[in-house]
Amino acid sequence: MNVVKKLSSKNFLIFNLVLLGVIFGFSLAFLSFSCSTPGAGKAVQAQESSVVIPADALAVAEGLQNAFRSVADKVLPSVVELKTVTVRRQQVPNFNGIPWEFFFGPRDDQGQEREFRSQGLGSGIIVRYSGGKYYILTNNHVVEDASEIIAAANDGKEYPAVLVGKDARKDLAVVSIETKDFLPLATLGNSDEVRVGDWAVAVGNPLGFMSSVTMGIVSAVGRTGGPAGNINDFIQTDTSINQGNSGGALVNIRGEVIGINTWIASNSSGGGSVGLGFAIPINNTKRTLDELIDTGSIKNGWLGVSLTDPGKETAQALGVEGKRGALAAQVFLGSPADKGGIKPGDFITHVDAKEVRGMNPLTMMVGDLRPGDRAVFTVIRDGASMDVQVRIEERTDQVASDNKRLWPGAYVVELSESIRNSLKLDKNAKGLYVAQVITESPAAIIGLQPGDRITAVNDREVKDVAAFYKVLRENTGKELWFTFIRGETALDTLKYKR
Repeated sequence: MNVVKKLSSKNFLIFNLVLLGVIFGFSLAFLSFSCSTPGAGKAVQAQESSVVIPADALAVAEGLQNAFRSVADKVLPSVVELKTVTVRRQQVPNFNGIPWEFFFGPRDDQGQEREFRSQGLGSGIIVRYSGGKYYILTNNHVVEDASEIIAAANDGKEYPAVLVGKDARKDLAVVSIETKDFLPLATLGNSDEVRVGDWAVAVGNPLGFMSSVTMGIVSAVGRTGGPAGNINDFIQTDTSINQGNSGGALVNIRGEVIGINTWIASNSSGGGSVGLGFAIPINNTKRTLDELIDTGSIKNGWLGVSLTDPGKETAQALGVEGKRGALAAQVFLGSPADKGGIKPGDFITHVDAKEVRGMNPLTMMVGDLRPGDRAVFTVIRDGASMDVQVRIEERTDQVASDNKRLWPGAYVVELSESIRNSLKLDKNAKGLYVAQVITESPAAIIGLQPGDRITAVNDREVKDVAAFYKVLRENTGKELWFTFIRGETALDTLKYKR
């Protein structure tokens, strides 16, 4: 077959058409890619070079990361999960009678008690080893009513624990475990050195997630207003803290424990973290820890005063505006304060030369004094500073709640603008407003009531709280009566004589 015939054959024609199609397709694809991504290679190269982190910045970041890793490695083995079981017994409800007995017959357990078990969860810190036992510091509310306590270590091992002792007023408790296993102890720091802005790391078991570590800063120190009955001041932190963190460690960047995570403030009903966590400063726990381990109980000091933080008008009248301290508004007759010479209306500023930062801090300072200790209280009375030495006694629920001895048993305040407006009083209205009357106290016994306006004490006119407390000081424990206005009527109370 000659060349012309070969070129004109059907098979050869099809082959050439396919070959031309392939070449055209590759050309079109290359052209489209080139048009849609011009300079693509250069763009990729530029993008990669733009994310290069400067060596010095990377070194700082890695150094901080290594610091947090070191904190976690140091602290995690010293923090345990505390699993508790609380057993309560309740009487079986009465379901007998029609129609119960008609359908089911009489119950065999009628009138008997049943056992109900509830589980709890918290955290604890291994702080001491002595006599073959490891001692774990936690919150009292974590283990307070527990019938069974299990301590789970960071490696998953579980140990039965027993309650050693508790301090309900500080919400602290100590439990112990016995084991031959080696468990590292936490390093306790100095919470007095904590400053706002310091790094803060929380270690615990939030919501049952064991060995969790969260990081933040110290938001504030010396916070008050914790759960009812808790006399601590607190470290505030934005470190994420949730239920189950209670009793766990708040540590600094060195891995030293600076606080015991205790409570959170939250707008949610479930108590979720919103960056408002509070920890008991570790220095507040050291005396309690020693005493609970040594004796199994705590003996709190008792001064015998009822304290308040004076409002602006009251502070002005007493000449203590802008000063730190707490007002001894009431004094228990026969108490250490009464025997030592502290009077109603004294503004306490120092204890053994240590500044009093408010009502709760003073309560804690007194509680940390041991029965029998002698302490010097610096007070401001009638505008002058003076020292009073007091021999501290042991606080018991009985002496601290004996309101019959509380002198005078009423809290009074100046007539502020807000009080005048609420009572619809004009500017010329007289009297000191009775904000509270303590049940069974002398003031209550002689008939004083909240809302009354006192104009005289023992027939001596009192125009402000300074005059009010001056008369009380002169008659402490002797006799007492008030002239007051109730509604629009001027009245006299009965006379109280001791």
